[in-house]
Amino acid sequence: MIARPKPNAVHGVHTPGLGRREQILELLVFLFLIVPSMVLSFFAVKQGSVGFTFTAVATILRDVGLVTLILFFLWRNGERLEAIGWVFKRKWLDVLLGVFLFPVVFFGAAWLERFLLSIGFTVPSTPQPSLTPQLDPVHLILSVVLVTVVAISEETIFRGYLILRFQSLTGGVGWAVLLSALIFSLGHGYEGSAGVVTVGVMGLVFALTYVWRKSLVMPMTIHFLQDIVTIVVLPAIVGKS
Repeated sequence: MIARPKPNAVHGVHTPGLGRREQILELLVFLFLIVPSMVLSFFAVKQGSVGFTFTAVATILRDVGLVTLILFFLWRNGERLEAIGWVFKRKWLDVLLGVFLFPVVFFGAAWLERFLLSIGFTVPSTPQPSLTPQLDPVHLILSVVLVTVVAISEETIFRGYLILRFQSLTGGVGWAVLLSALIFSLGHGYEGSAGVVTVGVMGLVFALTYVWRKSLVMPMTIHFLQDIVTIVVLPAIVGKS
């Protein structure tokens, strides 16, 4: 029996329906690829021999590979790109909304982290060397490429794809948003308990903007600005001071 196309509450488009078993198997395969390495971030330690260039290139290749896998899944299933939020009809408005909302997210995350520290949560005393670029043209260009790829790929993975599958399996967008934010936070164990909670809340914000706009453009914009400020701009200001 051929499954009928089903509407998706996030994007308002119709995509070919997959059987529940096929969706679960596909999701489990994907989670098996990403979750174990994300959990290992809780045991991350400083490694002076691992530099920023190695970390950036490895991250770029990993994220491009995961997005390629998602695109293969969509192609195999006969699903459209709109199903994972690749909708660009109102892209400039979504970019503008992301720019305006970014200061709220940035300062809100900073306040939340300070509050968590005040009640006993922790953050690393110093940043990992592998996450801090040097102040030279090559590293700065690589930093911009890195945060661009990360913003596009992580929003595609954690908001677009995971919300699509979780929503279909749980029957509600609320559970899908919560589960995607939880998994998103797992990859930031190296930031300490305060960082994990803060990133989880940011994941909720990204997901809610995605559900609101039915496009990944706005959360991609906020994600890019958040990373470019924390990875490139602030270290550059501190390094010159």
